[in-house]
Amino acid sequence: MEWQVERNPPTKQRVDDLHFFLFERTLHPELFEIATVKRVEQRRYQAEIWILQCAHAVTVHTARGAVMELIAPEMQILPKTGLATSFRFRGERDHVQALDSGMRYILSSQVERMTPQVFPSTFRELHRHAQRKGFFVEFGEPIDGMTAFSFVDFEARDHEFHVYAFHAFPSDLTLLKTQSILELGPEPRDRFG
Repeated sequence: MEWQVERNPPTKQRVDDLHFFLFERTLHPELFEIATVKRVEQRRYQAEIWILQCAHAVTVHTARGAVMELIAPEMQILPKTGLATSFRFRGERDHVQALDSGMRYILSSQVERMTPQVFPSTFRELHRHAQRKGFFVEFGEPIDGMTAFSFVDFEARDHEFHVYAFHAFPSDLTLLKTQSILELGPEPRDRFG
């Protein structure tokens, strides 16, 4: 698997601006500034991961419907149709939701604010790991040798899709970490089988 490492324009975005949105539908890509895209094909679903400006979106299409996880600033142009839930990121939070399609969505998130003594070593370790392992984009110029970035990794199983995302904000000495799982549930049975 080949990973992309890109550098994009600076971001003025802060972790305090970010919200979580869960849609039971897809949203048009034209609504977002997409830095890069990763597509995943499995037997029971197709997934698409977009890295945005220190944010991300994940869309999963199944025979039962579509689900979209969006981590982004709150925007006036986001539709309310299909919005299952939304909230602002603060501290640690877990969220579990049964979807109309019969799928189940699980999220764990953490906003980790660090001291100036701790953040650089944590940042460097995650940055090195992200460059080797995942889907990784840097934004803007370094601040004290550290560049804002988004790193998304995933695990595609037959009946689940796991997403691990990290968004680093050196100007705030903060990391946003999310781990989400979309459980597809049992396969639909053939009426005649």
